[in-house]
Amino acid sequence: MAKILVVGSMNMDIVTQVERHPIPRETIHGNETRFFIGGKGANQAVAAARSGATVAMAGGLGTDSFGADIRKQLAEDGIDLDYVSGQPAATGIAMITIDQTGENNIILSAGANGKYGEDEVDTLDLSGFDVILLQNEIAQAVNERVLDKAAAAQIPVFLNPAPIAGFDPAQLSKVNFLILNEVEAEELSGIRIDGFSEALQAGKQLLEAGLSHLIITLGSKGSLYMDQAGTQIETPAFSVDAVDTTAAGDTFIGAFAAKYIAGIPLTESLRYATAASALAVSAAGAQSSIPEQDQVHEFLQRNQ
Repeated sequence: MAKILVVGSMNMDIVTQVERHPIPRETIHGNETRFFIGGKGANQAVAAARSGATVAMAGGLGTDSFGADIRKQLAEDGIDLDYVSGQPAATGIAMITIDQTGENNIILSAGANGKYGEDEVDTLDLSGFDVILLQNEIAQAVNERVLDKAAAAQIPVFLNPAPIAGFDPAQLSKVNFLILNEVEAEELSGIRIDGFSEALQAGKQLLEAGLSHLIITLGSKGSLYMDQAGTQIETPAFSVDAVDTTAAGDTFIGAFAAKYIAGIPLTESLRYATAASALAVSAAGAQSSIPEQDQVHEFLQRNQ
């Protein structure tokens, strides 16, 4: 069984349904507001755990009620919380609006995520972990320390550079597996991506940074895998009715990591992750939308 360490963010998502997203200086009415446990780190941890991996989480939570709720939910998913520290700050919050098409806008307030520091990374015992998952919702200095520590321990790192604002491309030389969406790939490569052909151009440029493996997710078009050996795999998306895209990318990453590290063939791991992401898009919320692996297998059987 794959053993995964996720170092990253944990948030309470405050989600409001809207007819459409507001424009600057406009006030609109929301239809409904709900609270969901999220954060890119926690979402990826839950997705990996529900896909059969043994998962530990590292990061910062406030000592408030949101922090307690997040701890409870992660523990119910069987995630090891020994490396989750209480911080003298409010738990991180994501304020999300979702329009009628399922597309979202997100404002992050880092809170305790931003207080998790390099000294705490130094206490991490990486022995026994098969892979580390990182995102960009915690301090850049923390990610850099994790990358250095992982390199010294010869543990591969899967990095999701989201949100892309503030991401340092110099980190790419230390990453084994980069997983990002088309917007992030455009930002890093400078190439406008409308489909697989442009993604291929961007991917070739990104691989020059020294990455071993790369996946660019393309929403409803699917995903593109590339590596240094010249392998290229286009995995089409499944057609589903989108309800909420909030955790789609995180679900893909956690599900893919769980299967790939467990030794499932690459093409099967990509198809599994694509199915898991499709199911996540079909339901509301972040972690509440992430499927169990039995649900993913049933979906794949129906869509052979």
